[in-house]
Amino acid sequence: MAIGDINELEAKKMNHPEVKDATMKVAISPKEGWEDHVMRIMEVEPEGFTPKHNHPWPHINYVIQGNGTLLLDGMENPIKAGSYAFVPAEKLHQFKNTGSDTLKFICIVPVEGHQ
Repeated sequence: MAIGDINELEAKKMNHPEVKDATMKVAISPKEGWEDHVMRIMEVEPEGFTPKHNHPWPHINYVIQGNGTLLLDGMENPIKAGSYAFVPAEKLHQFKNTGSDTLKFICIVPVEGHQ
């Protein structure tokens, strides 16, 4: 069982040459008993972005706070608190913060997708 506060999780800076002002927090993983998936909280500062990339696993996202865009399969889609998305395997994608507050979203990936 895992119950906690996302504001108390350790934030790790995303180290990638194509990332600007983005961090990741791990909320639930195999360590907490969810053997197949990892629930992460991504935080992207204003004007920041995640890398434009693809990978062999799908993931789901839910926006907690802020405004931004999700580039998915060549289309920039506006996202805001309350938005959700399913990113299929192998689809090129990128999250960008277009607002003045931190963009925070949940990202759930299979365990092989968490590095």
